[in-house]
Amino acid sequence: MTPSRRTLLTLFAAAGMVSATRGIAQPRAGGSGGADLLPLWPGKAPGAPATLPVRKVNERSKDPSFHDRWITSIAQPALVVRPAAKPNGAAVMLVPGGGYGFLSYDNEGEEQARWLNARGVTAFILLYRLPDEGWSDRSLVPLQDAQRGMRLIRAHAGRFGIEANRVAVLGFSAGGHLAGSLATRHAEPTYAPVDATDRLPARPDLAGLIYPVVSLSASFTHGGSRDNLLGAGADDAARKRASVELGVTETTPPIFLAHSSDDGTVPIQNSLALYQAMLAAGRPAELHAFDQGGHGFGVRLAADKPASIWPTLFAAYGARQGVFRA
Repeated sequence: MTPSRRTLLTLFAAAGMVSATRGIAQPRAGGSGGADLLPLWPGKAPGAPATLPVRKVNERSKDPSFHDRWITSIAQPALVVRPAAKPNGAAVMLVPGGGYGFLSYDNEGEEQARWLNARGVTAFILLYRLPDEGWSDRSLVPLQDAQRGMRLIRAHAGRFGIEANRVAVLGFSAGGHLAGSLATRHAEPTYAPVDATDRLPARPDLAGLIYPVVSLSASFTHGGSRDNLLGAGADDAARKRASVELGVTETTPPIFLAHSSDDGTVPIQNSLALYQAMLAAGRPAELHAFDQGGHGFGVRLAADKPASIWPTLFAAYGARQGVFRA
């Protein structure tokens, strides 16, 4: 039996991911049009090890018409561009989750790009480096890629018909932690500038966090994500620095949160903590707490599950914030 995502995320608390794969491939699947692959860095990414990891793709689907890929060992982080057939000027950088031990590429990348494309939104799937694969400054590695990705989207705004002030980030699970970190730490210098792109702002105009890991210091944290990002021996100061709810300031963009109370992997207290921090700072935020949905549902929930409505709610919130079209 193929282990569930929840089982593997739990195992990440003690070890990194080791899995058999059905071969290594570029993660390309049908979108609403052609796709470009935008490398994040002009050369090697910051803090590259002497021997770079070799990308692995674990295809979990048994149905040849349906992809469900998990990706590890990303040496060359990039943005996979999924343009809308009728772009309206908005863009979203998608950040898949996976406990900082893998990327749930289809569930929280390609499938999200399709519904965004249908609404005229150009999607960019962030293939970010995983911290426990030999990189220096492991705790900053994903944030380096997220900051660079947001700047790169703005640098190519004209090419893709994007308005540079209508760029959101949408992250899931540990990808929600990374999206939240970008929202609260967008101005933090995490790498030495490499070109003119790094003069552009990394602050998203809107952040959507779906069943996110938020706190790395509270009792309700997801231990696997914490340890994969920081290392198992990280002290309390490091855990607090990486806790999204403790980094909210007056520059934090509007945040949309969706979480299920029956999430047995990442407790809903994570979203509650960030929502409370946003309210305390006087920052705009919207929280949707559902009684059913579990964890890792993406857009795969049946219509009778309450949490299945989250994309409609997120689009409506984005429209009210001026990022999406009403």
